[in-house]
Amino acid sequence: MDKAQDIQETLKNYHQEHIIKLMEQLEGKEKEELMEQITQIDFHQIMELYDDTKKEIEIKENKLENIAYLDKAKLSKEQKEELDALGEEIIRKHEYAVVTMAGGQGSRLGHNGPKGTFKLDVYGKGKYLFEILVENLKEANKKYEVIIPWYIMTSKENHQETVDFLEKNNYFGYDKGNVVIFSQSELPLIDTDGKLLINKEKRIKEASDGNGGTYSSLRTSGCLADMKEKGIKWVFIGGVDNVLLKMADVTLLGMAIKKGVQIASKSVVKAHPHEKVGVFCKMNGHPKVIEYAELPEKMAEEVDSEGELKYGESHIMSNLYTIEAIEKVSKEHLMYHSAFKKNTYLDENGREIIPEQPNSYKFESFIFDAFEFFDDIAILRGKREDDFAPVKNRDGVDSPKTAKELYEKYWKKQ
Repeated sequence: MDKAQDIQETLKNYHQEHIIKLMEQLEGKEKEELMEQITQIDFHQIMELYDDTKKEIEIKENKLENIAYLDKAKLSKEQKEELDALGEEIIRKHEYAVVTMAGGQGSRLGHNGPKGTFKLDVYGKGKYLFEILVENLKEANKKYEVIIPWYIMTSKENHQETVDFLEKNNYFGYDKGNVVIFSQSELPLIDTDGKLLINKEKRIKEASDGNGGTYSSLRTSGCLADMKEKGIKWVFIGGVDNVLLKMADVTLLGMAIKKGVQIASKSVVKAHPHEKVGVFCKMNGHPKVIEYAELPEKMAEEVDSEGELKYGESHIMSNLYTIEAIEKVSKEHLMYHSAFKKNTYLDENGREIIPEQPNSYKFESFIFDAFEFFDDIAILRGKREDDFAPVKNRDGVDSPKTAKELYEKYWKKQ
């Protein structure tokens, strides 16, 4: 059986006859590219995920407990110095790398382009989000007399634009030889009838598989092998949109080393019991980030003997791993969450359909779902005004306006 027949068989088995029809209309390079894409898709996995969208979510009986953390502000001078020395040693020995997740577009901010190319209006002249991250890294490099390897994860959608932007701006003075840009993996979009969507390029429409795909993308892109070759022992993973993100926090690193754990994370305390953020806890004896919607109201309001919220540590996308932890998780299948969204597509006659209502499922995994593969995690509580100023919404909370205020206020007191 030739390749085309083989592909047609697969498509028939999974009731994707509309793609066979599309294949028959194409020739040359277009047809070759579509066929190549089809061979890369795990149809069994996609159909399983589609079937899961029809099932009731089963609420299993879970044992939830609050989780221990260390408050950075309450460390004695001696404690902090001890942890900082442990962390600093790793960085000075060239055993530390940083990964930035930069696959998103700035559409929610009204910005046309990759999110990292958004310019925040600080000090009158403004700074790009990528520029702010570079300044943070350069400061660490100067302090510890190294050049930290920097890995930037894009999406297929914004990869070329990101590369072009960084090239044009000369990586904001970062040593290009220590920057690796790679793309995260994608999964097809599927409609409510179980049919894969076709995009206007006459390919199967795909979307990034969520920030949980970072681990496997590090492995499949060769970045993990590159890190190992460089002798990296610890890897920090953070987002592109927090302008107060500390990518080389030696206290966090030292704490993870002292505690003897493979993963660590920085938190800030919830602004109020019902703030819409994921919070750290232990579920069935393993670390977990539980979404605000899944935390019972009574638990959300529970306080400890010191009047602190028992479930008050927010996950702020500031995560640290041993290289072994990333390798382990990169081979695991994280749980996928489905999101029902509006997606344009080509119909059988090649017309572009722009839906008015959600019409298809996007599947994504979350970076913190990997925490459950470990017995313990080290959590360092930072301060919102020092550690967390995300740029997510056009207006209101977590907007350019709030990020600008926090950023300028923070640097004023340094």
